[in-house]
Amino acid sequence: MIKVNFYKWNEVNDKDLLFAVIVSRYKNKWILAKHKERNTWEIPGGHRELGEEIKNTAIRELQEETGANTFDIKPICVYSVTKEDVDNTKHPTETFGGLFFAEVSEVGKLPNLEIEKIDFFDELPKALTYPEIQPQLLKKAISFIEK
Repeated sequence: MIKVNFYKWNEVNDKDLLFAVIVSRYKNKWILAKHKERNTWEIPGGHRELGEEIKNTAIRELQEETGANTFDIKPICVYSVTKEDVDNTKHPTETFGGLFFAEVSEVGKLPNLEIEKIDFFDELPKALTYPEIQPQLLKKAISFIEK
């Protein structure tokens, strides 16, 4: 069982943010990435590097996973994922990340890293890498955009 929780930025210690996820839109379509080792789609994002500011993680991951050249990126909130784990030594009970929104105005060539390709969607496809998490992140981003 997976549970997604949302927090304001000041409710979670910055050092506890392990990753950034960036709900991204290009010409009114959602940008999703397909990892080279998976057959599913995912919202761009990734792990924070040592000493990196979380917004810089979001910018780097957006560029690496979508090829975005020109964009406006804004923080939405902190989110966490809590999952029941039989062996709690492998996964912390609750992991935290920063959720961002990016309006992309120019997409360039995709870097030759872990992402095979990107595509543009009107809604999330059924084949998601994290189906229990990604729809909730998109819903939160939509409510942020509509404010």
